[in-house]
Amino acid sequence: MQKFFRWCWQIVNYLIMEVLSPTQLKGLEKHKYSSSGTSLVEPIFQVYWRWLVELVPRWVAPNTITIVGLIINIVTSLLLMVYCPSATEVSPRWVYLLNAIGLFVYQSLDAIDGKQARRTGSASPLGELFDHGCDSISTVVVSIAVCICMRLGHHPWVMAFICFSAYVAFYCGHWSSYVTGTLFFGIIDVTEVQLGAVLIFLTSFMLGPEIFSSSLPVLGIPLHTIPVMFVFIGCGITFIRFAKLIFNGGCGENGATIAGTSVLSPGLSLFVVLAFGLSIASQSKTQLLQHHPVIYLLFIGLIFAKVTNRLVVAHMTRSELQLLDTSLLGPLILFLNQYFGFLLNEYFLLWLCFILCIADLIRYLSYTYLQIASYLNIYIFSLKLRPKSERNE
Repeated sequence: MQKFFRWCWQIVNYLIMEVLSPTQLKGLEKHKYSSSGTSLVEPIFQVYWRWLVELVPRWVAPNTITIVGLIINIVTSLLLMVYCPSATEVSPRWVYLLNAIGLFVYQSLDAIDGKQARRTGSASPLGELFDHGCDSISTVVVSIAVCICMRLGHHPWVMAFICFSAYVAFYCGHWSSYVTGTLFFGIIDVTEVQLGAVLIFLTSFMLGPEIFSSSLPVLGIPLHTIPVMFVFIGCGITFIRFAKLIFNGGCGENGATIAGTSVLSPGLSLFVVLAFGLSIASQSKTQLLQHHPVIYLLFIGLIFAKVTNRLVVAHMTRSELQLLDTSLLGPLILFLNQYFGFLLNEYFLLWLCFILCIADLIRYLSYTYLQIASYLNIYIFSLKLRPKSERNE
């Protein structure tokens, strides 16, 4: 009986803490970063990025560069969300300018962290995971901020389409990487998308966000239709590209993933989160998406960020991606509340689940980073080596 309870406790501890097993940590030693493809403007920006990294002192850790950029990006995006909680309001012009600057700074720092790692000889799987983790969060806040700039709260399902497309595209990029062992970039990729977002921020700063609601001459359609169409076409092409990579078979034995699992297995996590997100929004009695699009899409986006990070970890450790995830507790609570006749106030419950989601994401990322850093005998934000007394034996 004692062994049974110990076994149960180990399972609970695993689900709550989501610790990496010794086998997964061992798999990190086999991981090597692999990427392929160059986007349209990357060769031009490489000149700027090579110049910029030379301005950074050699004692600065790459992860410090990444986290500084992310903090700036989050602060500017949250400032816009505070001014425009329903994505229909108009914020002061300087807030749009700050978002343009914040995103460009994030893009610049995100582009040079890898160069700094190679420059200082500190490249590691932890740095790669940390970079992808920051990107997953940036994707969420930037996509929502862009929608706010165009005041798409007046068209909540269009706003949901743009945000969900960004979340799913980011996930599918790492899904194909989990299958092929290589992260593929297209001609139009993240750099071009970020520059497009900067342009939208600057347009709202110079002409006001109302410009996106104005009708175009001759065509007679709102200006925001143009970027929405670009998203629709771009995501369609991107999804087709990723689908070909996934269905052509993986780099594992018999065409399996890098972990030896089915190439379709990561699709289950994607389907569950997407199904929860769409179902809760469509069945909401108080119309959470229509009245509170920012907080709702932020909530669903952070869940996507969590499952995407777990996919990256599965790829780097060559392990199976588990379907069960603590981040799904929030959507499950909202879904059950709807199923049983809205016993609790939906808006209050949304905020409660949102807070739980943030805590869960921070807990998972911090615990995973610390565990990997301990295993690799390095620090997260320092280039110094760990003393022997602190090293993981």
